[in-house]
Amino acid sequence: MAVAVVVSGVGVAAAEPYPPFPPDQNQLPQLPTEPDLYDLLPIPTPSEDPWYDTPSDIGSYVPGQIIRTRNVQTRVLGIPFPVDTKQLLYRTNDVRDNPIATATSVITPGIPWQGSPRPVVSFQEAIDATNSACNPSYTLQTGTMKEAALVVGWLAQGFAINIPDFDGQFNTFNTQDEGKMVLDSLRAMKNDTTLGLTNSGIALYGYSGGGSGSIRAAEQRATYAPDVNLLGTAFGGTPADLRAQARYAVLQQPGLTGISNFTMWLGFASLSREFPDVFDAEELLTPEGRTILRDMESRCVYTIALSGMYRPISDYFQPGKTLETAPGVVDVLEAQSLGKHIPDTPLFWFHGMWDELIPPAVVLPTVNDYWNRGADLRFVTIPLPEHVVNAFAGWPPAVAWISAVLRGLPPGPRIKADFQLPASWNLPGS
Repeated sequence: MAVAVVVSGVGVAAAEPYPPFPPDQNQLPQLPTEPDLYDLLPIPTPSEDPWYDTPSDIGSYVPGQIIRTRNVQTRVLGIPFPVDTKQLLYRTNDVRDNPIATATSVITPGIPWQGSPRPVVSFQEAIDATNSACNPSYTLQTGTMKEAALVVGWLAQGFAINIPDFDGQFNTFNTQDEGKMVLDSLRAMKNDTTLGLTNSGIALYGYSGGGSGSIRAAEQRATYAPDVNLLGTAFGGTPADLRAQARYAVLQQPGLTGISNFTMWLGFASLSREFPDVFDAEELLTPEGRTILRDMESRCVYTIALSGMYRPISDYFQPGKTLETAPGVVDVLEAQSLGKHIPDTPLFWFHGMWDELIPPAVVLPTVNDYWNRGADLRFVTIPLPEHVVNAFAGWPPAVAWISAVLRGLPPGPRIKADFQLPASWNLPGS
């Protein structure tokens, strides 16, 4: 369907044309957006679906309180999948603790579970998007959730799966409220007694942007949601220090590492929603940069990545402007970085030693800080290149570890297996 739409142009909204690009930048033509393609499907997108509407009295709800529910059909690659899926719209908080509503999807397999409450894996997908049509509560229904196949191993064991829209209805990205949205989705799940999961043990999983939501929830559980029975968190490929990540991704990078440029376009578009006075496109970007940014403000991760890779945002700063010197930017990035709290539950953290999107230099200082402050941590460096390759390499041990802790087995000893590589290796971000 996507190919047909691209070729014919039927039903795809016209966008503001891209400016001409320098010859050393990404030369891909302007791509159709995923939400435009979703508009052609019979299932209404969240922006058109009144089920997602925030009630006018949202402030009277408590975090995790259910606003409304519904049962939906889950699909994988468009094919109906034989599981029970219940969606919950619930109250949570944004980065400034204002009340907001977002959704979660709770999937229960038909496999009976006896002897204890059915365990739950809260699966945080790498949403990494700027439009609500990219959120898993919608893509589970259309069969386009990009990580859907990864939950099958847990479903086959009889575990329930919680999949929250942890970037909210307005799709912010890499901010501390991701943790609140994850934790409040689990409260909502517990509050729906028809699910039978009120007393379940819970584990968190996520990679890349999904790892961000997972570890933020683990960091905040003790202070924000001690009522959530969290047994462990497995995650990887996650930017820990957003200042270091921005310094890396904002500049032109050689070879494969140039793909990382898209993360700063995504970050700017998302952070400008939470911090518009700081991430101010009118103040920081040229007219050409603002045109590209507007196009990035309603896309899913695939076309954001294709459009933003090998296109450094620093080439579109106003003369004399940088993220480092723009008032408030560094402060926001520091405040939204990991390490504000040390998780009080077991962790399994993996990262590739040659990750072109999130280099080890962005991660290892926080790993060391966790370790030195006594986190119950198992950190493993995967000796493979490339961000997506490491997602697949880290997933099997994460599944095994989560399956063990949910069945009551010990999480294993603390491990810090980080590679200390010589500077002559010249890895990304070093």
